[in-house]
Amino acid sequence: MTDKQTKLNQLRAPIAEAMQAYARDGALAFHTPGHKQGLGAHPLLRKLITAEGLREEVSLMEELDDLHEPTMCIREAQELAADLYGADAAYFMINGTSGAIHTMLMAALMPGDTVLVPRNAHRSLIGGIILVGARPVFIQPEIDERLGIAMGLRLSDIKKVIAAHPEARALALVYPTYYGVTVDLQAIADELHAHDMLLLVDEAHGPHLKFSDKLPLQAIDAGADMAAQSTHKITGSMTQTSLLLVKGPRVDQERVRQAASLLQSTSPNQLLLASLDIARLQLAEVGRERIGRAVQLAEKLRRDINAVDGLWSFGADYLQTEGAAGLDLTKVTVSLRGLGISGPQAEEILRHEYKIQCELSDAYNLLFIISYADTEHETGVLLDALRALAARFQGKAQFSVPAAMPAVPALGMTPREAFFAAYELVPFPVAAGRIAAEQLMFYPPGIPILAPGDRIDQASLDYIRAMQELGLKVVGPQDTNLKTLKVVKES
Repeated sequence: MTDKQTKLNQLRAPIAEAMQAYARDGALAFHTPGHKQGLGAHPLLRKLITAEGLREEVSLMEELDDLHEPTMCIREAQELAADLYGADAAYFMINGTSGAIHTMLMAALMPGDTVLVPRNAHRSLIGGIILVGARPVFIQPEIDERLGIAMGLRLSDIKKVIAAHPEARALALVYPTYYGVTVDLQAIADELHAHDMLLLVDEAHGPHLKFSDKLPLQAIDAGADMAAQSTHKITGSMTQTSLLLVKGPRVDQERVRQAASLLQSTSPNQLLLASLDIARLQLAEVGRERIGRAVQLAEKLRRDINAVDGLWSFGADYLQTEGAAGLDLTKVTVSLRGLGISGPQAEEILRHEYKIQCELSDAYNLLFIISYADTEHETGVLLDALRALAARFQGKAQFSVPAAMPAVPALGMTPREAFFAAYELVPFPVAAGRIAAEQLMFYPPGIPILAPGDRIDQASLDYIRAMQELGLKVVGPQDTNLKTLKVVKES
C-alpha cells in the first residue's frame, strides 16, 4: 500500500459510515435496543443523544459488524488505528482502559505466573492480577520528596528484581505516570526482552505521544509488547473507550482477541465504537497540529505560572534522575507548598469561586491537563485564576503533611487469595499487622495505598489517615469513613 493510499484510508471512519448507512436504509426495527431507534425515547434521552444519534444507536446488525469477531467495518477501523499508531494490531475497548489492562494481563499471563508491578500502579492492574491469579512482585518507584509524588521505576531496581525473580513472566509498567513523568522505556524493554520477559504498559495517559516530536516516545515505539491507551482521556473519543495496541512476535494475538471477547460486553454500544473510529480519524487529520498546539500552550502556561510568587510547575529540565527522565509536557502540575494551602483546599476554591476544575489534587499539588481541545483562551482563564489564588494566600507558612508516603508493604498472600478469603472488619487504628482484604486508594489518581494481600503496616495507616484529613476522596474500602478496615480472617 502506498503512502497516498494509506492517507486516503485514514481519512475515512468505517464504523460511523456503516451506522449512517443502516439508519438511512429505513428498515422497521423489530430488534434491540428497546427505544427502537429513538421511537420510544424519553425527551431527556432524545435531548441528550440527538435524534440522529438514536437512529444510529443499534448494534449487531449485519452491516455493523461484530466486535468479538470483526470482519467488516470494525475490523477496518481497528486496522486503521493499528496503522496510525504503528502497531501490529489494535483492539477497540468499550469498558475503559481498565478493561484494556485486564485484557492485556489475561492475554499475557497464566494463573500462578509472577508479574513485576510498580507500587504506583492503577487499581485496574491490581484487579487484573486478581482476575488472572498472578503473583505480583511490587517495586517501589522513585519518590520526589519536594512534590510528594511517586515517579517512575529505576532500571537498576528492575534489574535487581529480575535477578531475584528470574521466573517472572512480565513487567506491567505505568508510562507515563498520571503526572506525565516518563523513564527510559527503551532501556527497560531491552532488559526485559533479554530475559525473555514481556513489557506490558499502562499507557492510559499517552494516546497523544505519537503526535509530537517534543513528547516522549509512545510505549509501542519504545519496545512495549502491549500498551493500553485511554483514547477518551486525552484525545477525542467518548468516555469509556480505549485502545489496546500490540506489537512484536512475543504476543499471541488470538489470545488477546479471546481475552477481549471474554471481558467485554456482547452488546457493545455502537456509538462508543464509532467515537473511537472518529477519534482516530481526527488524529490522522489534525493530530500533529492540535497536539503540537497543546504542547506550546502548556509550555507557555508553565513559564507564566513559574513567574508567580508562591507557585511552581516543574518542567522536563527538573527530571534528571533514573526514575524520572522525561515529561509529557501537556501535563501541568502546580505545586502549592509556597502558598501554605493543600491541594484539596485549592481545588475547592478554584471549582466553586473561579469555575475551574482541575484533573486532580493531592496533598501539595494541582494537576491540569492541556489537550488538543484547548486554546489560548482556556489557558489564559486558568492562569488568571492561579494568579488570583496566589495573591490571596501569599505569605502563609509552608504547608506540610505530617506523614510521608509509605514504602511498599510486605505481601502476606496473593491478591486473588486475599480477595476470596474469609474476612472480618477490625478498627482502623489496630489493623497493623493484619492482611488487607480490600483495596484502599484516593481518587484520583486511583493508586492503591493498600491492596488485597498486603501486610498492613503503621506507616500506611498514618499516611491514609493524613490524606483523609486533608479531604482527599477515599475509594475502595467497605467503610469509606475509615473507622474499620476489611482484613483476612485469622484462623
